[in-house]
Amino acid sequence: MLFGSGYVLLAFLRADLVDHLHWLTELQLLDAVAVGQVTPGPVFTTATFIGYVLHGATGALVATFGIFLPSFILVAVAGPLVRRVRRSRMAGAFLDGVNVASLALMATVTWHLGRSALTDLLAVAIGGVSALLLLKFRFNSAWLVLAGALVGVGRWWLQ
Repeated sequence: MLFGSGYVLLAFLRADLVDHLHWLTELQLLDAVAVGQVTPGPVFTTATFIGYVLHGATGALVATFGIFLPSFILVAVAGPLVRRVRRSRMAGAFLDGVNVASLALMATVTWHLGRSALTDLLAVAIGGVSALLLLKFRFNSAWLVLAGALVGVGRWWLQ
């Protein structure tokens, strides 16, 4: 289910936890993604943060096990088969299609979260400057997240 990267999981998190179950708001999911960006394994940290938001330390622990355990099992079971499956033209074409679909899922979630995050001129400016620094200068995204957090705290402090 996670072809492409762990970011495909954000589409499922948004669909289930925000749209279907209403356990989180769009902004809480956005906060969870932001928190995850400052750590290694950002999507997995996002799941831990969501578990904490929903049920405290117990929720964080259950979410962490829930996000890691299936992939360990899947790799152990399917890992040896992947090379053989990739040699098949039909299976290879199927996997290529799954990769394209996962990119579409990631683009859709990015669009929705971006609409939630870019709510005023300051947010749009921060997003634009960040995109420029990331794409043109290959700036480390962790520093951009930290800078955005500092701007947000500064804005809150001034209000």
